[in-house]
Amino acid sequence: MDRHAHWQEVYRTKAESEVSWYQEHPDSSLELIARAGAGQAAPIIDVGGGASRLADHLLDLGFTRLTVLDIAETALAKARSRLGERAGLISWVAADVTRWTPTARFDLWHDRAVFHFLLDAGDRRAYADTLAAALGAGAQAIIGTFATDGPERCSGLPVRRYEAAALAAEFAPRFRLLDTLDEEHRTPGGKIQKFQFCRLLRL
Repeated sequence: MDRHAHWQEVYRTKAESEVSWYQEHPDSSLELIARAGAGQAAPIIDVGGGASRLADHLLDLGFTRLTVLDIAETALAKARSRLGERAGLISWVAADVTRWTPTARFDLWHDRAVFHFLLDAGDRRAYADTLAAALGAGAQAIIGTFATDGPERCSGLPVRRYEAAALAAEFAPRFRLLDTLDEEHRTPGGKIQKFQFCRLLRL
């Protein structure tokens, strides 16, 4: 499957609030970022951020070194348009994270959108390698996936569901599990989707 073409089409044909993962206020992500203790000047990357509102809320909280990465330029364009002048405060990266080479290091990596779509073991290893390259010792990663009782498909694609221990094992031994958080996400259509988040420490 051409991942780039798929997500380009999704964001070309659907409004921001029509996709199942839309959140007006990303409470779970914000709670875990608070737990991570990142300062306002900490470099943070939101992987698969697309048109997500997480960046908006982080700007509101005073964070100043934000990067949003997504495979779909159409998604990033929607976010930039929504943010207006504030879009210039964010670094925007259009890339497939499994083929991306970080040019800087981050204190915090956030992903609520990408990892559970990686069915191929090689793609998951490439993601883990990119994650390790992007974070120095002591940095943290927040990764959210569908839980074991969550959806089996999303946006027409199959997904890989995780419990916390299995997700943490994907990144061992370079990362250690710090804590977890379960989420019941209500889609714009009113359905409940079960997510689980892990907060990981780069060793």
